[in-house]
Amino acid sequence: MGNSIADRLVDEIKSLAPELQQRVLEFAQALAISKHRGLPGRQLLQFAGDLTPEDAQLMRDAIEKGCEKIDSHEW
Repeated sequence: MGNSIADRLVDEIKSLAPELQQRVLEFAQALAISKHRGLPGRQLLQFAGDLTPEDAQLMRDAIEKGCEKIDSHEW
């Protein structure tokens, strides 16, 4: 039971079919990319208060309008 997480993961992956191994690889790559996005909140504090209420409402409206569309052919 002294195996590292990486060792245990490799053992599990080896038991999977090649197609599932590919999916695990793609998932791991997506996780690696996602951790490099964004900034710490403290770096964004300089922008606090710059958004006017009118601009905020425009953004809300655009999000609601764009996010409520369903593309029935997407899946």
